[in-house]
Formats: sequence, structure tokens, C-alpha cells
Amino acid sequence: MTDKTTHFGFRNVPVTEKAQHVREVFDSVADNYDLMNDVMSLGIHRLWKRYAIGMASLKPGQQILDLAGGTGDLTSLMAPGVGTEGHIVLSDINAAMLRNGRGHLLDQGISGNVTFAQANAEQLPFPNNSFDLVTMAFGLRNVTDKQRALDAIYRVLRPGGRLLILEFSRPVAALKPAYDFYSFSILPKLGRLIAKDEDSYRYLAESIRMHPDQQTLKGMLEQAGFERCDFHNLTGGIVAIHRGYKF
Repeated sequence: MTDKTTHFGFRNVPVTEKAQHVREVFDSVADNYDLMNDVMSLGIHRLWKRYAIGMASLKPGQQILDLAGGTGDLTSLMAPGVGTEGHIVLSDINAAMLRNGRGHLLDQGISGNVTFAQANAEQLPFPNNSFDLVTMAFGLRNVTDKQRALDAIYRVLRPGGRLLILEFSRPVAALKPAYDFYSFSILPKLGRLIAKDEDSYRYLAESIRMHPDQQTLKGMLEQAGFERCDFHNLTGGIVAIHRGYKF
């Protein structure tokens, strides 16, 4: 009996192997991750993240899980909002990304209200009803079983809590030709030049195309139990912010 398969970019791989492939990608790009984000988005990713946090309605004392938090961009934006009474868990499946995230936050003087956890989004090691907010920026498309991850997020959110997912999505038709050209012809070359890793950035372009579109992902949030689900397109749908509440 053959293993079930899933996509890793445009390739099919055994379900049991995808997490390792993703881990290898981020092991490779961790040290250049922030620089590449700035270069490949012309810095716009910082505006996307600020917009997402603006939708979070942060309050002092909140408990937050920054899932797939990588090098800590969202955590650094949220830490002042929750104050010394609040707490953020910066979580990522990749140890190299977490190390860089810890270093970046320490460089900014952020430490007292942040802890770190290496965890798989599908198997969150937190009690039920633990967090007021879960954020996930550019991480869901790398998860093997996205529905299982959304179910896990729903479990750890408190009643009244919200989920915010910032992720690449489907751009409007007018942008698609230029976006495809950039993604498949320019982006891998930037990866080779700056990060010395063309393959990982080719995977990035492919993984975006395999990720559910806006309406499909909204339906997946609703299937997990979230209510009042919506999404907001940014930059013509190149990215979208999905939001859902647990009541």
C-alpha cells in the first residue's frame, strides 16, 4: 500500500515527508529570510503586516500565539500593544527561524512578554482556550494538513478570540500575467543571487499557486468552527487577510 501524497510546490511527495522538505527550505533561507522579504516585495510586506496587526484590536493583557512566527515581525509589532501584563508565544516549526526571531527581538529590546515554542501547527502543545488571538503570517501554505491546523487553532483560542491569517492568495486577473512572470522568472534568480538558493524560492512561487484561494480558505475557517469569517485583499489580491472568531 502506497503512502498518501500531498503537494510540495508542484511536486507530489508522501504526506509523511512534506514537513521535512519544508524544514529544509527554511533551514536554507533562515539567515537571509528578512532581506529576501524586503527585496522580493520591495518592502511592501511590512505594510501588509502592519495592516494585519491593525485588524487585531490589541489590548493590554492579551495572550497571543504568533504561529509560524518565523523571525518575529508580527511579534515585534504586537508586543507593545499587549504590554507587560500580556504575553506572546512566538512559535515556529523551524528551529533556525526561531533562533533568528529571538535574536531580532532581543536586538529591539523585546523580551519580557515573549516566549518561544518550536511546534507543529497541526499539533499545538497548548491547552484548550489559551489565547485571545492567534496570528499566522505566510505560514499556512507550508502546512501539510491545513484543515487540521485550523482545527487546532480553534481549540486553543478562547471564546471571543480571533484568528488572523496573512497569506499569499489569488491576484485579480489583470495582475496575473505580470505576477506569474515575476514569480517564475525573476524570483528564483533573486533567490540564487541573494540567498544562494534558487530552488527554495521556486518552491515559494509554486506553493502560492497550490494554496487555497480566498473563498476556499474562508470555507475552511468556517468548517473549523469559526464564525463571522471574512477576508480582505491587499495589493490586488496578491495577499489576503482572513479573519475568523470563536464564540
